[in-house]
Amino acid sequence: MTDTRTWNDGIQDIRIRKDLSVPMRDGTRLAADAYEGNDQKPRPALVALSPYGKELQAMALTMPPQKRPSPLWDGCIEAGDISRVVAEDYVHVIGDLRGSGTSEGEHIGNYNAGGVSLGEDAYDFIEWVADQPWCDGNVGMIGISYFGSMQVIAAAERPPHLKAIFVSGGHYDFYETTYHGGIMWFMPRAAREGRGGDSGWAFTDRTKSRMLEEYSPDELKAIVDKRLADPDVQAWPNLVHTLHYPKHHEAWFDIITNELDGQWYEERNPVNLAKNIDIPTWLQIDQGRGWTIDSTIETFDNLGGPKRLDIGAYPPMQSRPFVEEHDTMFRWYEYWLKGIDNGIMDEPSVNIFVEGSREIVSGSQWPPQAPEHQSFYLRPRGKLSIEPEPMTADYAAPDGFYQAPLTVTDEVQILTWSTPLFDTDTQMMGTGAAHIFAEIDQEDTNFILRMWDVAPGGARQLITTGYLKATHRELDEEKTSPGDPHHPHTRAVPVEPGVINEYILRLYPFAATFRTGHRLVAELSNVEPLVDDHNSLLPPDAFHLPIGRPVSHKIYRDAKHQSRLVLPVTAQNRQG
Repeated sequence: MTDTRTWNDGIQDIRIRKDLSVPMRDGTRLAADAYEGNDQKPRPALVALSPYGKELQAMALTMPPQKRPSPLWDGCIEAGDISRVVAEDYVHVIGDLRGSGTSEGEHIGNYNAGGVSLGEDAYDFIEWVADQPWCDGNVGMIGISYFGSMQVIAAAERPPHLKAIFVSGGHYDFYETTYHGGIMWFMPRAAREGRGGDSGWAFTDRTKSRMLEEYSPDELKAIVDKRLADPDVQAWPNLVHTLHYPKHHEAWFDIITNELDGQWYEERNPVNLAKNIDIPTWLQIDQGRGWTIDSTIETFDNLGGPKRLDIGAYPPMQSRPFVEEHDTMFRWYEYWLKGIDNGIMDEPSVNIFVEGSREIVSGSQWPPQAPEHQSFYLRPRGKLSIEPEPMTADYAAPDGFYQAPLTVTDEVQILTWSTPLFDTDTQMMGTGAAHIFAEIDQEDTNFILRMWDVAPGGARQLITTGYLKATHRELDEEKTSPGDPHHPHTRAVPVEPGVINEYILRLYPFAATFRTGHRLVAELSNVEPLVDDHNSLLPPDAFHLPIGRPVSHKIYRDAKHQSRLVLPVTAQNRQG
């Protein structure tokens, strides 16, 4: 069906091709809408694919972009500004994935389509678009977050008419999208079920749980009973409810019942698929989304074709629909889809916004400037120092905190350590590590470390974070290097209460200059503060599963147990 409507107070005519039926190779048909200029000529097409529902994306036509904390901000309106796409002389094609919206077929699990890979469907969809009379045969893709992940999944299949992709805010390592350092993150629940500013998936009765499909009732009962025995899960109403009643919570149920990394996540991991991509790819991500920056960089390193990496400024959440990167995106597609030499390929391949100095540092790789990892030691009286603690534990008594579960209290206990005032601007860029020597009185806890830049007047900005579930403390020794730890997350090893262990947290990649007169402040807790300077910038569901048991923590930072931050200081800024 085709109709013509006038939007934007008569400024622009947009022709809408509604409810297009796109055939897949197995006969299943996907639903799509296409938006184009009213002069009916062939154009390049930008394809957007997700399970969020094409009608939801159309709301970009009727309201201006919303920034958080607007109550109209919807985290699932992510296919871009339709009017701008059409104005730039592209066809904007928005499709529903198999088993979602008004598309046919089954959608099983999180990134699987009834036995057919989403990449295969994307290949067929793109090639169908390229063959339409309203497309000139040049196809790119558009959209952030889930739409961004779909771009990588599609490009890895190498459809002949897909000429380039531009991915902003994509999610790549699917385990790390859901479990940060082994600690469950609630944002995927919001994206799937619709909570806290997200509409969620356009569910149909053809969206199914992969776990329910693959396991017998007895096997599934054992899996569910094991999860329900976890004190953290026991204390969280939504998880208990979903485990008992997975119907209508199928995608979230699958995540809850797969708390360890492994084949379930790896078979659909775009970080690995990126090795098959040889078309031009632009990856963009903003500061403050550490786990996503981490896998964005890993995906960038795996790409084979022309590529660009752009790490932008804080804050982490873009407007909806995303418009902040549209100017750059259209320059990219102007070059690769329209053949206009606009100079974009003469520019540096890596551009990093540095918080603090607010400068752009460019280069050919991440990090653009090689850092030297320097230790900042936790010292008595809440101090961070470049000098290690000389005293033994007999004199440098451990710091401690007791955290009751949130079922008992809403008070979050936080230990804090701070550097002296920086006497010169100090730039840091790369990954880091927090080595925490700790003794707990339970079999498990969370370690959450957040690093802040604090200005002389007290204003502060989050620089990076690190998460680690104590039972996930094992390291991947082959991948780990100083300042760059990696954990396999393939098994949980209970902690022996009363024993001091070294817990090494990965501090997500960051780029910041601590200005003269500022301090670096590290905060350690096992639960996130319910409200603070950073959390207010995020959707309500952007929290992690708290520990469901009371835990006492002793943090050792003496001559034998050198608890410390290992940070990527650029060579010319090394302290001491």
